[in-house]
Amino acid sequence: MTEDKPLKSSLELAMERLKKKDKDAGVETTPLTDAQKAAIAEARNFCEAKIAEREVLHHSKLRRVVDPAEREALDAEYRRDRERLISDRDAKIEKIRKGGG
Repeated sequence: MTEDKPLKSSLELAMERLKKKDKDAGVETTPLTDAQKAAIAEARNFCEAKIAEREVLHHSKLRRVVDPAEREALDAEYRRDRERLISDRDAKIEKIRKGGG
C-alpha cells in the first residue's frame, strides 16, 4: 500500500463498484439542478404534512370507535391513504428527476 492514498471504507468501495456497474450498463447520472432539489424537497414536505394530517385524523377517529372490526377498517383505510400519498410523492419526485416537473 502506498501512503498517498488513504484507506477506503467498505461503503466507499461498494459505491465505486455500483458506479462502475452503472457505467458499464450505460446508465447515465446527471446531477440535479437547484430548482429540482427545491421541487423534490417541496414534494417531500407536502407529503409529510399530508401524512401527519391523516395520522392525526386517524387517531381521532380511533378514539371514538370501540368495535374491533371498525377499528380494523379504519386502520386499513389509513394504510391505503398513506400508501397512496407515498406513491404520489415518489411519482412526483421521479417526474422532477426526469426534468418534467
